[in-house]
Amino acid sequence: MSAVTIVFAVLQLLAGVALTVIVLMQSGKSAGLSGAISGGAETFLSKGKAKTLDAKLAKATKWFALAFVLLTLVLNLVG
Repeated sequence: MSAVTIVFAVLQLLAGVALTVIVLMQSGKSAGLSGAISGGAETFLSKGKAKTLDAKLAKATKWFALAFVLLTLVLNLVG
């Protein structure tokens, strides 16, 4: 194994672990059902929804998943 392959393998391992941790930190979709009962207050308060922790975790999930897929493709081409 060359040094480049080892570096990409370590980066892929870190991306996989980070992706797993981020997905496990997210709240489930069933947690949002209590907001459906409250009614109209949810629509007024949803303007700041993009700044919540769940929104940031969802965005981080997309980026780490993209990095994981790209690293997998690079490792497949290099190795």
